[in-house]
Amino acid sequence: MNESAPRRYIGQSVNRLEDKRLLRGEARFIDDVTGPDMAAMAILRSPHAHAWITAIDLSKARNFAGVIDVFSAADLGENLPLIPLRLTPYKDFERFLQHPIAVDKVRFVGEPVAVVIAENRYIAEDALPQISVDYDILPAVTSRDQAAAGEVLVHDAAGENLATRYTVSRGDLDDAFRDAPYTRRATFVTNRHAPCPMETRGLVAEFDPAKPLLRLYGATKVTYFNRRHLAAAFDLPEQAVELIEVDVGGGFGGRGELYPEDYLVPMASRRIGRPVKWIEDRREHLMAANHSRDIDFEAEIAANLDGTIRGLRARVRGDMGAYIRTNGGVVPARAAQCLPGSYRIPAYSCDVEFLITNKTPVGTYRGPGRFEAGFCRERLIDMMAADLEIDAAEVRMRNLLTPEELPYRTGELALGDPDSTFERGDYPAGFQRVLDEIGYADWRDRQGELVDGKYMGLGLACFTESSAPGPPETARITVGSDGAIEVRIGASSVGQGVETGMAQICAELLETSMDGITVLHGSTTLLASGGGTFASRNTVMAGNAVRVAAEGLQARCLELAALRWNEAVDALVYTNGGVRRAAAGNDDFLSLAELAAFDSEGLSADGDYSNEGKVSFSNGAHAALVAVDPETGEVELLRYVLSEEVGRILNPAMVEGQAIGGVVQGLGGALLDHLIYDDDGQLLTTNFADYLLPVSTGLPEITSLTFEDFPSAANPMHFKGVGEGGITSVAGAVGNAVAQALKGFGVEITQLPLSPANLHAWLSKERNSR
Repeated sequence: MNESAPRRYIGQSVNRLEDKRLLRGEARFIDDVTGPDMAAMAILRSPHAHAWITAIDLSKARNFAGVIDVFSAADLGENLPLIPLRLTPYKDFERFLQHPIAVDKVRFVGEPVAVVIAENRYIAEDALPQISVDYDILPAVTSRDQAAAGEVLVHDAAGENLATRYTVSRGDLDDAFRDAPYTRRATFVTNRHAPCPMETRGLVAEFDPAKPLLRLYGATKVTYFNRRHLAAAFDLPEQAVELIEVDVGGGFGGRGELYPEDYLVPMASRRIGRPVKWIEDRREHLMAANHSRDIDFEAEIAANLDGTIRGLRARVRGDMGAYIRTNGGVVPARAAQCLPGSYRIPAYSCDVEFLITNKTPVGTYRGPGRFEAGFCRERLIDMMAADLEIDAAEVRMRNLLTPEELPYRTGELALGDPDSTFERGDYPAGFQRVLDEIGYADWRDRQGELVDGKYMGLGLACFTESSAPGPPETARITVGSDGAIEVRIGASSVGQGVETGMAQICAELLETSMDGITVLHGSTTLLASGGGTFASRNTVMAGNAVRVAAEGLQARCLELAALRWNEAVDALVYTNGGVRRAAAGNDDFLSLAELAAFDSEGLSADGDYSNEGKVSFSNGAHAALVAVDPETGEVELLRYVLSEEVGRILNPAMVEGQAIGGVVQGLGGALLDHLIYDDDGQLLTTNFADYLLPVSTGLPEITSLTFEDFPSAANPMHFKGVGEGGITSVAGAVGNAVAQALKGFGVEITQLPLSPANLHAWLSKERNSR
């Protein structure tokens, strides 16, 4: 028997299990899924933002060599499904749901109008121009103000472009603003952009009505939710629908939700009786996959002359695009909920409006609502500090919640979330760590200093971040007679290292090596149910489900050993990957492999974990040092520091990767990413020459500080999600840094992105006005 102490895996930077197959080119992405007799599908998308469809002629496309079938809405019958809401099913949203294919009217550029199925993708794409569509073009609604005015209706039956509105509040706002010695009002706008994962969307469908069976490859994120609704749409028993997850090249909120193509590809397969593949190109992705972030804030703050915040009131308006998609309502809802942030703001009220326009529909993108709220809140605090002539760091220290005030119940700032409660923590200490690391004391009196023709600025921002909401998660651990361990989880992987993290938890709890552990995830054929991957929940939810399964497996091992040795269970102990007798001096030991061979039913245990709605909250701060060229508007990032208190670290290397990756995405959102529409609703940024993303050569030194000072009390393993803290405050920190750099120019930073073109235009306008 091995008497050595079991190896510890939790808290260790073990190498990612996934990387071996990825680096060797052995990964299987959706376009790698092939098979005999597989056809290809292409989609004719609307070239107009808003138009009635008056006629469609498919005859030429149907006669095109190599084409198998062509269809439009008219070929699918009258009972076309509507794509359901998964989150924020607010009152009146049902008026703005989307069919998988346009019926009578198109409402955004990129909406599916017709489908071609052919022997290969080249033929399918070549046949699209053979489809003739007559449109009666209508004026496009391309702004929130136009939508609110309602002069042109996107959905005629709804009678308005306001999907819904509501108000959330806490405290006595009238008292907070009454006789307040200082108030400041400003409007902030965040730019419309998109997750842009490395791999675009794709699906392969096999539909066999005789069995019946619908098998859909390429699913991810929330496969069990999607299975349930696809089964209903195709009038199938739920067990007759299989969603298969393959390797996924990034998600960030955009991949894995139900889209029109999740219906159209199975429809195509059912029509021709063959497997059908669809892979979108980048142009399609930018115009048809979910957009995000497009919000404006009208905010007013009230404070005492020492900078103590008395109250905050705001209006949040979200541009939802042409339809309300599965999780689109989350974006404005969370922006309103997160606007007060980690500060002591006793009175708060926010009106939230969801407006329909002729743009691509909105969904979540990493840190939905938090990124946007962080920009508004942190800029407003810096404006207040400047007006009151108080240092930006000092004014934050005066208003950050203290350890004595935590846990802190925020109030119902999002509909249906009345119990949101910040966990224990020390917000000022985390903020101070960032100030020390960035060398703030050396820079506080050098803001706006000219160095080598560029103006220097250091910006600050603070945040709290919730994680692990939603349904329970499931897991199963099975041990083979050779000792190999298989872990199955209902959660999905979108590239964030799920296999590694779950193997670490399993190995530590079963006191065995990671080398023999395989982790399977996402596919609905693995387990009866699963919760899914969103809102930084995998480590918390799936990790605790694996914990429950591991504890159950240990209990089963003790039962088997008791039967084998004819001993009482309490005379045995589980240790070092097996069971031994508890009595001193007895070396009898049964390994997992031996116990698995002894178990006629197979050695396995299931785990089901629910946090009963108790989400975890991390907290932290960001600091950005920039140099701005006043002639070109170029922003050079010189240094970036962020901190996050994460409760308990599963894998430090992966946590650091999440933090730095989030910062980089946030830098793109703050400085570059911008989906631009013209007045006719045409998307002008449909490739990576026009839609700009950050590249590795232009990145600053990024320092991530991660702490485990306050283990989460919301789950037994004390984890907090870490997928979004890296992005949450980037716009706020960078926006403040640029504002500090340009404070001598009279430019107010209230709009994103802070691109060279935008900054140059704002600087030129300010110069010309003098």
